[in-house]
Amino acid sequence: MEFVVASSVGLLTAAGVYLMLRMRTFPVVIGLALLAYAVNVFLFASGRLTLNQPPVQIYEGPWSDPLPQALALTAIVIAFGMTALTVILALASYLTSGTDALDMENASPEVDQTTDTPTKTGEGA
Repeated sequence: MEFVVASSVGLLTAAGVYLMLRMRTFPVVIGLALLAYAVNVFLFASGRLTLNQPPVQIYEGPWSDPLPQALALTAIVIAFGMTALTVILALASYLTSGTDALDMENASPEVDQTTDTPTKTGEGA
């Protein structure tokens, strides 16, 4: 069971990092969500993998630790806020530039003063 959980955390992390390194904004948002899922699974796994145990120790015997569950809930809220902010920034970037591709060669797009819209410059435009 531990191997499956560790492998899933590794796979989610690898896929999230790969997507965050893409040069488009939508894969970056998906990669951010995958990294958030990996953190949540890791936090749940850090509280020992026990089934059908009470979250607090009412009687002597095994019990599950409630702290990783609280940390995972906090991580879910933070990930939701981060994803919402990233989507809003990506949408603003798309509406400003007209594309969601990241152009590393042209740091700032040239704007046509007559129509107030971005113009394409450089090779292949």
